[in-house]
This record gives sequence, structure tokens and C-alpha cells, in this order.
Amino acid sequence: MIIPIRCWSCGKPIAHLWEDFMTKTNNRKQKVKETLDDLGVDRYCCRAQFLGQSDLLETIAAFKKF
Repeated sequence: MIIPIRCWSCGKPIAHLWEDFMTKTNNRKQKVKETLDDLGVDRYCCRAQFLGQSDLLETIAAFKKF
């Protein structure tokens, strides 16, 4: 699944924060909570979008297109 452009619940734009979130959390430079606080993601609905995200783009790209 690809991160939505806006939060499903409140409508706040969140997609532009995804790259920074991934670079800071994948390298284990910061904890997830600290990263979300630094990025200004305060609402629990927006945080759920980041925490519940699983990157399936490579898996989906393996299938043939018709």
C-alpha cells in the first residue's frame, strides 16, 4: 500500500513526510515516537497511518500487468 496523500480521518496532508520518516526510522537513528514528534504528526489518526503502513510496492510490482 502506498501512503495516502491526506489522512483518512482528519484530512491533514501527510504524504510529504513519508520519505523523512523512512530515512530516520530505517537506519534506527531515532525512535518512531521521537520521529513523529519531530515531523509534527500530533494527531493519533495521522500517527496510525504511519505506524500501520506496510510497503508492498515491490511485492505488487512482481506481478504481470495485463
